[in-house]
Amino acid sequence: MTGPSTVAHRPDLAAPDGTLPGPAGRAGDYVTLAKPRLNMLVVATTLAGYYMAGPLRADWLVLVHTLVGTTLVASGASAFNQLMEIEADGLMRRTRLRPLPAGRLTPRQASIFGLVLSLAGIAELALGVNLLTSIVATVTLLTYTVFYTPLKRRTSLATVVGGIPGALPPIIGWVAVRNSLSIEAWILFGIVFLWQMPHFLAIAWMYREDYKRAGFPLLPIIEPDGASTGRQALIYAAALLPLSLAPTLVAMTGNVYLAGAGVMSALFLALAARFASDRTTTSARRLFFGSIVYLPLLWILMVLNRV
Repeated sequence: MTGPSTVAHRPDLAAPDGTLPGPAGRAGDYVTLAKPRLNMLVVATTLAGYYMAGPLRADWLVLVHTLVGTTLVASGASAFNQLMEIEADGLMRRTRLRPLPAGRLTPRQASIFGLVLSLAGIAELALGVNLLTSIVATVTLLTYTVFYTPLKRRTSLATVVGGIPGALPPIIGWVAVRNSLSIEAWILFGIVFLWQMPHFLAIAWMYREDYKRAGFPLLPIIEPDGASTGRQALIYAAALLPLSLAPTLVAMTGNVYLAGAGVMSALFLALAARFASDRTTTSARRLFFGSIVYLPLLWILMVLNRV
């Protein structure tokens, strides 16, 4: 079992000259704890939801409060996630050098960091935007930390639960403008939710040995032949295709989006079908890279063809 330890007891963390990380390194560790690259997608989807809900001339002050508050809450959630998974992260090759399992930060430091960021973000949204936006962000934080993260060690269904907080950012952006929920907001939520499933399943298949080592009972672990993994990726991608067209059906977007979304979703479905049929690392990687291209392009097309 690998747990947190002090840097002084980890000579492998020293620089080539034998020195240990200094203040700059400590600041970098806090940045790593916040997972800024991952949260860029959170901010982007929040921004897309905000734009789709609002007038062409945005209220820039409200927009800034929305993005800053969302970033703070997402960063706090990331810190809590790593705090709760110190042991598991220490067992996986791709996460074992994170600040907590490597011992460069203590659990207490991570707890304070996550709590301060989360509360600051919730307050920012409540005072600078509106109460409903703050409530949705709080629900996002709680479903990610209280439900999704603990369930990862217990059931493969955690992936579905994790899709909920992952799909709430566009709703945060929407309610920041409208201060209410509507069918349009739930369509945006559904698109991101369904997109996440093939994306997550491809990652789980590519890194199944790492996840197995850490004790995560993901679908590729409990059913090693991958038939269920491929089938579920295909089902979610198939469900995404008609839902991706819904923004035009409710008059959010025009026909250019409708055509583009149809083509992109069909291509994404084809990648999922290929993965379902052969279940190789290569096909999983293609599905993964297809997913990270698909969603940004869909948002861009939606924004450009808004009506």
